[in-house]
Parts: sequence; structure tokens; C-alpha cells
Amino acid sequence: MKLSWSLTLAVAMSALQGALADNPVVQTKFTADPAPVVINGAVYLYADHDEDNAHGFQLKNWLCYTTTDMVNWTDHGVVADLHDFKWADPKISGWGGFDNGAWAPQCVERAGKFYFYCPLQGRGIGVLVADSPLGPFVDPIGKPLIGGQYDSIDPTVFIDKDGQAYLYWGNPQLHYCKLNKDMISYDQAVGIVKVPLTVESFGQRPSDAHRNTLYEEGPWFYRRGSLYYMVYAAGGIPEFIAYATSPGPTGPWTYRGIIMPKNLPNLAFTNHPAVLDYKGHTYFFYHNQALPGGAGFDRSICVEEFKYNPDGSIPTVLPTTEGPAPVRHLNPYVSTPAATIAWEVGVKTEISPTSGVYVTNIRDSDYIKVRSVNFGARRVKVFSACVASAASGSSIEVHLDSVNGPLAATVAVPNTGGPDHWSVSTASVTGATGIRDVYFVFKGTPGTTLFDFLQWKFSK
Repeated sequence: MKLSWSLTLAVAMSALQGALADNPVVQTKFTADPAPVVINGAVYLYADHDEDNAHGFQLKNWLCYTTTDMVNWTDHGVVADLHDFKWADPKISGWGGFDNGAWAPQCVERAGKFYFYCPLQGRGIGVLVADSPLGPFVDPIGKPLIGGQYDSIDPTVFIDKDGQAYLYWGNPQLHYCKLNKDMISYDQAVGIVKVPLTVESFGQRPSDAHRNTLYEEGPWFYRRGSLYYMVYAAGGIPEFIAYATSPGPTGPWTYRGIIMPKNLPNLAFTNHPAVLDYKGHTYFFYHNQALPGGAGFDRSICVEEFKYNPDGSIPTVLPTTEGPAPVRHLNPYVSTPAATIAWEVGVKTEISPTSGVYVTNIRDSDYIKVRSVNFGARRVKVFSACVASAASGSSIEVHLDSVNGPLAATVAVPNTGGPDHWSVSTASVTGATGIRDVYFVFKGTPGTTLFDFLQWKFSK
């Protein structure tokens, strides 16, 4: 459904694009609580899904996006939801049933299996397992891995170099357990350990009779060299991001300072960190409320590149609209999902059980930007687009460098017989050489929904 504020969205996003915005990294949905992991040479970004126009937390499912260049993100849709946990009784009072509770997750690979740790707000932390990072995921134990109520949220999982896996979580306390090798149970001899929240470990919180330290929630646990890091949302509302380090995986922790301050433009009242190394670069993930229609309950994931200081400390990381530079170029000569996007204005994505994720809700002058496309020096002859439409008369204009840049191709979109009736349309190409940003600008009758867009490809 096209939202009532779509015109405002288009105007505001166009203004952001004028500033070369690529943050937030997803614009077709509201996303929060980033959980990136590198799998088989690609970054898989798992995310919460804030429902549009939410007036409180309303999160029903978890999404996944992938990238190999850190600027173009491919939408894979919903990979798990609250219904995957049969023990998550929707009648539990006060927690929104199946309309809320799919909060900050994290996924990890072990021995060819993918373990997805999911907090179900008010019901504990569950675990799902799959043979693929995109699922299908199933619940192997049929009960919470970690029981509890409000405090059992925000799991972060890490497998250390000796093979021992740790699960940390919690608000207002920080807990951990040692996971067994099966990754779906924990060491009962050690049990669940409550981490001492001392000022020396997590910083002093001023003027709060209930919490003495800065620790709030959203821990992100990892190791770099011989140093262990605990990055977390801090300080209460509005949250900022702080961190502590330790010589061992279970402490003692030493407070190291603030990474992302609070009260910066477009930040939400919550924040949630993640840190990832990829292709020789280090990235800091967080969320804000920068998209049109965004708010504290409609958040959006962003990413910034940073470098550690020589002593291993993390510098201050400030939000930008530009985001990181690409770490590789996109190959236009292979079929690429239309839902591979660096930036877009106006469109949405949906998933078909037969075709996968596609771009929809396309209207006149909406567009998709794909960044850092490497055409090379040879002459490109043909552009192909796989589309579905119930009417003819629309088109895709392929522009280079900017939304109003040189016109490289125009593809007519025919009547294919309606949604999910896909057909490939082609057009000749001029001027596509070198490394360029590509804009797919959609044209048709103003005020109407035009067509759906599944994938594209250039040919030499």
C-alpha cells in the first residue's frame, strides 16, 4: 500500500540524495537493531522490522539484507517471525502477542549450521537453526533457551578461538552463559552468570537511584586480537553508545568511553550498536530515525567506517548521510535483483513465494540508485529488465551518475498479464562505460501504481 505521506517522502528523500546520502542503508522499510555477520564472503545484515506508522514498539518479524560492497544492499525479506516459536503464547498480557516482541537478534554460523538467537519481548530468548543463513529456520528445542521477562532481551553471541561460545544479553542487568557445542543449550554447571555492573567496568551514571552505571541494553560482544569488547547502549533515554574492554571473555571489564554521543541530529531515543570487520575495513552499525516518517518507533539502520586507535581504543563515531565508500564494484553483466539498492525514492519491496523479493509500489518519478557499477571499457549494447504489469505505457529510464544524468537506455514496460507474470524487456544502451552510479527512474501515468520490477542485467 502506498503511504499517504509518499509525496513528502519523495521530496525529502530527493533532498537527502542531493547530499549524496546512502545512510540509512535501507529505505523501503523501517529497520532497527543491526546484527551483521560475514558469511561466505558476504555481509548478512539481520534486522528488526518496525512496522510503518507505529505508535509504540511493533515488531513482528526479522529481516535480512546482504552486500559484498557495503553500499548496495539486497533485500531478502522476512527470514523469521514470532510464529516460528510455538511457545510464544500470543495471549500473554501486555506484550502485544504476535504484533510485538521480535526484538534485537543475532546470528552465528557453526559447523555449517546457522543459529539465530531471538528475543521475544516478555517471553525470553529463543533459538532457531537453519542450513542456510536465509533459512528456513526452525525451533529445535520448542521452548525458551533463556527464560525471563523484560530483562531477557538483546542477545549477542560470539564463538571464541578455543571454540567456546558465549551468549550475553540483558536490560537492566548484563548476563552471560557458556553455550554448549550444540549451540542450543548452555553449560548448566556454570549456569547463568550476572555480570557485576561497577563504575570501573561500565562507567558512572549520574543522578539515577536505580542504576549506578551507564550500562542500559543492547550489548555487542566480540574479540580483536587479545582484547575483548563489550559495546552497549548507555545512559538511559536518549541512549548513546559506550564500550568496555577485557583481557578475557568474561571480564573483568574496564570502561573505555563513549563511541557515539546522544542528542545528535536524527538519532532515535534508542540506539543499538554492532561492529564488523570486512575486507580489511571496520564498520560501526547503529540506527536512527532519519527517514521521512521516521520516529522513535520507526527506525533505520546506518553504517559508518572507522579505524581503531593504536592502543585498540575506538574513536568517536559520528553519524553521516554519506555512509562508507564501496569496497568493490558491482558487476552489471550478471542478473541482479531489482531489490539490490543503494538508495531509493518511493518504492517498496515484497516477496513472492515463487519469484522471491521484488520491487513494487512503483509510481511516476520514483527511482532506485545502484552505486559503483563497473561497466569497463567495452561497449555495452543491451539492458534487460524483468517486469510484471497489468497495463502498458510505463517505462524504466536508465540514467548515469545522477537521477537527471545522461540517459543510457529507456525500456518500455508492456502489459505482461498482471502481478507475478514476469516478462523480460530490453533496450539498446549508449554511453555506459567506466565506473558509474546507475539510476533506474520509473515513468508512467502520474498518480497510479505502474508495475513490479524483479531483476536487471546489462549485456555487451
